[in-house]
Amino acid sequence: MNLAVGFKPLLGDAQTMDSLEKQLICPICLEMFTKPVVILPCQHNLCRKCANDIFQASNPFWQTRGSTTVPSGGRFRCPSCRHEVVLDRHGVYGLQRNLLVENIIDIYKQESSRPLHTKSDQQLMCEEHEDEKVNIYCLTCELPTCSMCKVFGAHKDCEVAPLQSVYKRQKTELSDGIAMIVAGNDRIQAIVSQLEEICKTIEDNSRRQKELLCEKFDALYAILEERKKDMVQCITREQEEKVQYVRSLMRQHGDHLEVASKLVETALQSMEEPQMALFLQNTKQLIKKIIETSKSAQMERTEPGYENMDHFVVNLGKAEQMLQRINFQTDYQGEDEEEIEEEEIEEGGVGEEEGEPTDGEQPKLQAAGSSSSSPSSPPSSSHVPSSNPNPVGAQGSTPSGESESFFSWIK
Repeated sequence: MNLAVGFKPLLGDAQTMDSLEKQLICPICLEMFTKPVVILPCQHNLCRKCANDIFQASNPFWQTRGSTTVPSGGRFRCPSCRHEVVLDRHGVYGLQRNLLVENIIDIYKQESSRPLHTKSDQQLMCEEHEDEKVNIYCLTCELPTCSMCKVFGAHKDCEVAPLQSVYKRQKTELSDGIAMIVAGNDRIQAIVSQLEEICKTIEDNSRRQKELLCEKFDALYAILEERKKDMVQCITREQEEKVQYVRSLMRQHGDHLEVASKLVETALQSMEEPQMALFLQNTKQLIKKIIETSKSAQMERTEPGYENMDHFVVNLGKAEQMLQRINFQTDYQGEDEEEIEEEEIEEGGVGEEEGEPTDGEQPKLQAAGSSSSSPSSPPSSSHVPSSNPNPVGAQGSTPSGESESFFSWIK
């Protein structure tokens, strides 16, 4: 049905408008919020101008936005709950605007600007029954109508209710809906603030864990570098000892060659002596020296494989596997550690049988034969390898015994 006059919106009700207006009053200027409206972390609203005024009063030395230098921020207390608000370098301009409150203010001003109607103007008349007021609401058709339409008209078979009761019910529902939206907005704003804090916490925790991880790996690099340095020194030590010994043998053989050459030269000169008596007199002592020199020609030599350094072998297979398994701690880490401990115990038992250092024993880094010895004498027999894959010296000891013990421990 058509109505003779239009409806005035529900928000035009004076009591509802007064109640809504109280919710839109700024606690600073005690006037209706002036846009832009900012929302504080405590969920209270302020005019940005009023927020800036109390912020400037709390921070008199804070630079304004028009200054050349931008400060680090400031703080002030919420006038409603005294919660401390900490601002960034943008000041109050960094606070988030409450667009919902601004929209409600616009709607309120639009409704307030409409002219008020008298009680007689608010009475709606039915077009079909001109003398009948619109006093009931058809729940079936969802239209306001009059009693005559219900009795004799198009709505005689419909379900109806008094217009006043339906009006109050829908107005209450609308007010409740507005309150729900405002409350929901406050909750969402609080959740957004919490999520921002969570993001910041995640970033801080990630940065801290990265730093700790880098420190762990740097410490591991330092350990590897120190071990490499010690092992290189061990090889260098045996190298110097062997080279020193070989050079001492070279000097001995050189001295022997020089003596033998002089004896040969003297013997050749004696061969030219024509007088037999003088020849016999001069060569008797010379022959004795030649015999002694020939006997001393059986000089000490290095055994085959003496130059071999293959006993300095490092097997990093298991260490590489352990490094490849490095990962963040999980629930299964305990099982992996137990497996590794069992492997170490098995290896430790084999090491004890073979005379290798156990888990509680530190390997020796100084190679055998590093003790002081004269250049002319050979290093300890452990430096004189045989033809075996692991050369042994004249006394059957392992070359560079302590060094091999060290590198066997590394395997």
